[in-house]
This record gives sequence, structure tokens and C-alpha cells, in this order.
Amino acid sequence: MNRVTAKSMLSAAFAAATLGLMALPAQAGKTVDAIKARGQLVCGVNTGLAGFSAADSQGNWTGIDVDVCKAIAAAMLGDANKVKYVPLNAQQRFTALQSGEIDILSRNTTWTLTRDASLGMQFTGVTYYDGQGFMVPAKGKIKSAKQLKGATVCVQSGTTTEKNLTDFSRAHKLDIKPVVFEKVEAATGAYFAGRCQAYTTDASGLASQRKQEAKNPADHLILPELISKEPLGPSVRRGDDEFFAIAKWVVFALIEGEEYGLTQANVEQQQKTSTDPVVMRILGTSEDMGKLLGLDKDWAFRAIKAVGNYGEMFERNVGEKSSLGLPRGINNLWNKGGILYAPPVR
Repeated sequence: MNRVTAKSMLSAAFAAATLGLMALPAQAGKTVDAIKARGQLVCGVNTGLAGFSAADSQGNWTGIDVDVCKAIAAAMLGDANKVKYVPLNAQQRFTALQSGEIDILSRNTTWTLTRDASLGMQFTGVTYYDGQGFMVPAKGKIKSAKQLKGATVCVQSGTTTEKNLTDFSRAHKLDIKPVVFEKVEAATGAYFAGRCQAYTTDASGLASQRKQEAKNPADHLILPELISKEPLGPSVRRGDDEFFAIAKWVVFALIEGEEYGLTQANVEQQQKTSTDPVVMRILGTSEDMGKLLGLDKDWAFRAIKAVGNYGEMFERNVGEKSSLGLPRGINNLWNKGGILYAPPVR
């Protein structure tokens, strides 16, 4: 055998082995095994933030962060209701994930380098692009955040909000005086009671808390400036690549679903009749993409059927027709003027 032939054979063998490895289905990790064994996804959520995660008087949870967990449960377990919600405050949330008390943290949490690299967790993507803002009494003279010189500002501890407030104050020489509270309920309560001249958190949170807690929402103005980037999204424990992949791709499928016109109402019909190659991959009628995640071919179909596509999820919970009335803005799809973009299901 000459050297050229031998080299060609080795190259062919390597290519075949590589293709074989690429075709292997995912093996279940510890988290996936635990979820399947108990028949339930354990989801860490906010103690109560309208539009993101809040429970009604009957204990029914709703919100964008809740819908993420419902979609994952539908994809993995075949039932969006197989979720246990664990309400967590800002101080509890990371410990609960690290300790294994919860499988996934889906709690309006900002993705930062420190959190992603040093807390034993991995963010799976962004489900809401936000920014930090300020709320002030509408009857006052403050119309811009840069007018808060020397002001007392209520803020929750253990959050990116607290650090951003300090940075903003120093950068603009405002000498803002933070009034810090461990629990968000205490921070908002103090603001609405008049103990602080302003309250700061993510802009979506301001809208939610104004709607929930103000006696008259019109009495409070959310200032126009955003002083930070707050990409909010779910996170999972570091080291379980299988569950990380599932949590990531379920959300991507909801975004792809919107881009290709799949809705909660039409997804069954689309699964039966669509000839669009992308739709067929998403819904498992051509290639079986689920096996690469350790799931069956209907995983994405079930997720979309459970909560709708990303746009439906947004509009139902926080959009302009919801009680919060937030504009879609940068959270629109990339081809509709926003920055929302999912890797392709292929």
C-alpha cells in the first residue's frame, strides 16, 4: 500500500468516525435523569413580578419566565403542567440553583460575566432585553434621571441594579443616596410611602410594580433614560451539558416558531400540512432533531402548543394588550426591527 493510499484511507476513516459521532443522540445527564425520574421540572421564579412570574389567588403561575418552564416541561415530559414553582428573592436565587433545590432559574435575572463565569451557572440565552430605569412621582419636577442630584433612591440589594445605580451616580457626579432593602416588596413599599424620591430597577419591573402596587399608576412617572443593559434570561447549573442544550433550544424553537408563522392555534395543522423545510424540521415531520437533544421528534411541537411562539408569549404577558402595556421594541424579531434572533433548528 503506498503512502498516498494509506493517507486517503486514514482520512476517510476519520471522516466516517466524525460523522458517526455527530449523528449520535444526546445522552441524558444527571439533571435530565432527575427531572424524568420525578416527572416534574423544578423552576425557580420571582416571588411576584407581574408579566414575568406571579401567582394568582388559586396558586396559578403566569408570566414570561413561567412560560419558559412550561415549554421545557412540555418538551421533556409531554405536559406543561408538570412544573413545581419555587418563589425566590434576589438573595436566594443563585444558592437555590447551585444547591440543586431547583433545576432551572427562570427569574428576570441579568446575564453578566461574573454570574456566568463564577457562580456555577450558565445562562441559556436572553428571553427579554431590558435596561435599568427610574420611577418618580409624576407631580414632581424631575423629568430626567440626570436631575436626581442628591436624591434618595430606593433599591434592592444583591442585584445588578444596586451596582448600576452607584456607577451612574459617580459617572454623572449626582451624589445619589441609595436606600437599600433586602426584599423588593420593602423597596417598593418604601418608595410608594414617600420614603425615597425615586425607585430604580429594570424598566419592565418598574411598569409591573407601578401597575401592581401604586394606588393610582398615573401618579408615577417612569423616566425616559435607561442607564444599563439588562439581558434577562434563564440559567442552569454548570456541568450538565445535556440539560443546558434542552433549556437553550426550547427557547430558540419558540423564537424560530414566531419567525416561521407557527402559533399555538395553527401548530397542529402546520405539523400535518406544511411543506416548508424549516417548519418540517422544527415540528419533526422530516428530520428528527429531537434525538440530538435526547428528546423525541415532537419536542418543539409540544413547546409551541403549550405556550405559543415567543411573540404570543410576549404579548400575552407584557405586551401592549396586556395589563403592563409594554411595547415590543428591541424584543421584536431581527427581521421586524428588533434584535431577537435564534440559531436555526437544523
